[in-house]
Amino acid sequence: MKKLFVLFTGVILSASSCAVYSMSQEKAPYMTQSFSASSIKEVEATTSGGSISLTGDADSKATVEVYISHDDWSNEKIKQFLDENYTLDIRVENGKLYAAAKTKTNFFRRNWQGLSISFKISVPKQVNSNLQTSGGSIQISALSGLQTFQTSGGSLSVDNVSGKTSGSTSGGSISVANSKDNIDLKTSGGSITAKDCNGTINLVTSGGSLSLNNLTGTVNATTSGGSIVANNINGTLVTGTSGGSVRLNGISGNVDATTSGGNMDVRIKSASDYVKLSNNGSINLVLPDGKNYNLNMKASRIDVPVIKNFQGSMDNKSINGTIGNGGTEINVRSSQQVRLSFE
Repeated sequence: MKKLFVLFTGVILSASSCAVYSMSQEKAPYMTQSFSASSIKEVEATTSGGSISLTGDADSKATVEVYISHDDWSNEKIKQFLDENYTLDIRVENGKLYAAAKTKTNFFRRNWQGLSISFKISVPKQVNSNLQTSGGSIQISALSGLQTFQTSGGSLSVDNVSGKTSGSTSGGSISVANSKDNIDLKTSGGSITAKDCNGTINLVTSGGSLSLNNLTGTVNATTSGGSIVANNINGTLVTGTSGGSVRLNGISGNVDATTSGGNMDVRIKSASDYVKLSNNGSINLVLPDGKNYNLNMKASRIDVPVIKNFQGSMDNKSINGTIGNGGTEINVRSSQQVRLSFE
């Protein structure tokens, strides 16, 4: 079956400080091209089957390294196939750096096999980017601005990025760290790991687990089929899964958590306006002692210690009332058992 490749606007390879090296991806790039870093405000890169790495660590020179490989092919065969079937377009125009690997019009009639063509790009920190690959991973780091990127089958890695970050993959995992402001990342089939980030964070996976550590701000993180583990979240956390367990520890602020198929263990370090928990399994909830709460809890069975300064109604299936003068809204629903304790 013929394999289709993403096409990108590009004409010919423009020359600007171009050097050709060995074609072995492991040892050296096939090509390196350099430009004045101060002239670049935006990056647009696309390839089929290869990875893209974009880093904002350039000094006076921005660089594009091109890596080309194919299983069991010699360097000579790769070079011949590239010259016959591909056009590389690498240039700077009106402040935008273009890097594209494009198949020629006769490619599909001659051979279905394609090369893996990857880009490693170094630019100034303050740039916007638009990156696309149909089969490789995307890595971005040390950037500030508007970053948009997409891959159909590889992983996403984001590190030390600020501004607005929006990325998606159809089948790979996602890792984001040391980043801030507005983060929006989605995968259709991989796990997501996020740590040491702050801002408005939106994370979605259709089939993997979520691991969240040391996040501050407004965090929305959901999965359709994996477990959720979150530690040291400060702000508002909205999270849910359709088929896994939920473990939340050291939560300061607001929590809204749901699961349809696993148990839930939630430990609140400092409650703010609300704690809302719902699932079809058991729930273990630990709240800070000596605080004021409004309790609204229902389950098939509720285990709770003697509550000081409680006013309202309580039995082994429901609790409705206040602790102290009332305060943080505690809403809990479970079709099984709920254990409530205070520390």
